[in-house]
Amino acid sequence: MTMSENEPGREADGDPGGAPGGDGDGGRGRLRGFLNHLIVFFLVMIVLVPVNFVLTPDRPWFVFLLVGWGAPLALHAAYAMGLFGSTGRGRR
Repeated sequence: MTMSENEPGREADGDPGGAPGGDGDGGRGRLRGFLNHLIVFFLVMIVLVPVNFVLTPDRPWFVFLLVGWGAPLALHAAYAMGLFGSTGRGRR
């Protein structure tokens, strides 16, 4: 199916065109980005926590990674939920 056969302004795969990051359809792109971030976070932690306990059981350095990466992940969650709305600039 070509673009001309679809609804105006919609791509052939159903995503709206022109919105970087896929944010044009109600924040689905933001949620998808957050879920990718969350999955990578858990996968990395699943690997690094056992590595920490095997190599240096007396020093739990993985906690620094949990906090250092977890805080931005929490901010990303807030962004994906729409808690950082527009500041009102440009609106009248």
